[in-house]
Amino acid sequence: MMRVAVVDRKRCNPKRCNHGCRNFCPRVRAGDDTVVVRKIAEIDESTCIGCGICVKKCPYGAISVVNLPEKLEGSCTHSYGKNAFRLFRFPIPKFNKVVGIIGQNGIGKTTSVNILSGSIKPNLGKDEADEREIIEFFKGSEAQAYFERLYGGGIKVAVKPQYVDKLPTLYKGTVKELLSKSGGDVETIAKDLDIVEVLDRELNNLSGGELQRVAIAATVLKDADVYFFDEVSSYLDIWQRLNVARFIRDLLKEGKLIFVVEHDLIILDYLTDLIYINYGRPGVYGVVSQPMASPKAINTYISGYLRDENIRFRDYPLKFSQVSREEMERGTLTTWSKLKKELGEFVLEVDAGELKTNEIVGVIGANATGKTTFAQMLAGVIKPDKGGVSNPVTVSYKPQYITIPGKTEVQVLVKGAGKNILASLGIDRLMERKVEELSGGELQRVAIAECLAKDADVYLLDEPSAHLDVEQRVIVAKVIKDHVKLKEASAVVIDHDLMLVDYLAERLLVFRGEAAKSGLGSDPFSVKDGMNMLLRELDITFRRDEETNRPRVNKKDSVKDREQKSSGNYYG
Repeated sequence: MMRVAVVDRKRCNPKRCNHGCRNFCPRVRAGDDTVVVRKIAEIDESTCIGCGICVKKCPYGAISVVNLPEKLEGSCTHSYGKNAFRLFRFPIPKFNKVVGIIGQNGIGKTTSVNILSGSIKPNLGKDEADEREIIEFFKGSEAQAYFERLYGGGIKVAVKPQYVDKLPTLYKGTVKELLSKSGGDVETIAKDLDIVEVLDRELNNLSGGELQRVAIAATVLKDADVYFFDEVSSYLDIWQRLNVARFIRDLLKEGKLIFVVEHDLIILDYLTDLIYINYGRPGVYGVVSQPMASPKAINTYISGYLRDENIRFRDYPLKFSQVSREEMERGTLTTWSKLKKELGEFVLEVDAGELKTNEIVGVIGANATGKTTFAQMLAGVIKPDKGGVSNPVTVSYKPQYITIPGKTEVQVLVKGAGKNILASLGIDRLMERKVEELSGGELQRVAIAECLAKDADVYLLDEPSAHLDVEQRVIVAKVIKDHVKLKEASAVVIDHDLMLVDYLAERLLVFRGEAAKSGLGSDPFSVKDGMNMLLRELDITFRRDEETNRPRVNKKDSVKDREQKSSGNYYG
């Protein structure tokens, strides 16, 4: 049995505790220095017996001790130091394939990308490893040849980072100036990614979706052999996601190697040929599975069981069963007459509609067609120019872009949230942290909890899936559904992850129009009618996976695609 002991440096606080991890350790009482407390606690894994007492005694939840199978011994690819995160095994590069990596946040996906790109040299679990040792470690595998070429200068790489919102702080200037530095045909790439109109804009004047597409363009314009895309769907609407997926796949025609880290399962399935599953415990350790064909890999990840390796990495399957959408007798919570709002050159019109009690309405549509503006009118943040919202209701609003003072402690924000919400979202372990210390996914979960902590008739959440991994998205959906039922309230959820919307919504509002110029919002449709309208405009069809019931995109012009289009049933 192999033992891993990890101490979270952000949580460990020896100045404010009684050092229970050391004082109650059986090995320390027997005379060993298994636990030593300096600036933080340090655990000697070679003498640790894995009793778990230190884990239970730590008041801050800073210690994790995990027993791993012996077969992982000797397969540590990289360690971030003593009592820190470790990555076992490695995704092997496959040329002429789009290779995906799926797994929870904090489980080593980005570490794999950084190693493959050469920005991190794997230390093989030691203090340091030189290039010769690394190549020898992978001897006999495809990785050996890859690292020989990488370290010998025979492979050029380009990486699209995960957090594109940091781009304006790293580069000052216009989009065209940035893209021109990468070389290549800027005009053609800009046209392919629909960013021609923003070429002369400063980066700090771009939306999240525009920044994402600019980052993708800057990456592809580089003359590289291997391209890495870390979370390509964030901030993009479904049109843009599908367009980017097609655009990335076209790189295969040039014989490139492509790695993609992505949490939108519909896009990951549509985009990739092979997928590696990363499993383990976030912040503690990660293990890379053997590669599988994309549909099999996604279904395996959903099930939580790696049959070929006989590993159960989750105690339960992720369930994507649809909510009950039978017509029920529900009272009307609030109504709105036909709304109109002009914001500069942009004009939004929304058909009259109503929100019923104890229901969840999904809102879908292209970016910049007025979804957030409608949400703000419903929340009372802005007033419509024509029409209005009747039956005043209390609205708790989580905005798309979260702006909270950095010094604010989490426990202040989520005061009033139930224990179930805090535990389910993993916020009970973040209570004393400050907002500025949180990752994008942690901040998103805190903002969701803050929204649900308030007493309200309507909970309005704008893009709650951003920066969340697959498991967190399923958990968030369940938390929202349970909270609406408990409070006998209603929820309106705006999101571009169609799997999340499919799982969550009982009715749909569909927004259409011309980005940044005009928007038209429908009254609430049934989910089937709303999805059919959306998918018809996208010119794609969905079928249900027989094993997991998740929606999947049919290949264009396949037998299934043609059958569904001819019958008008785009949403299978």
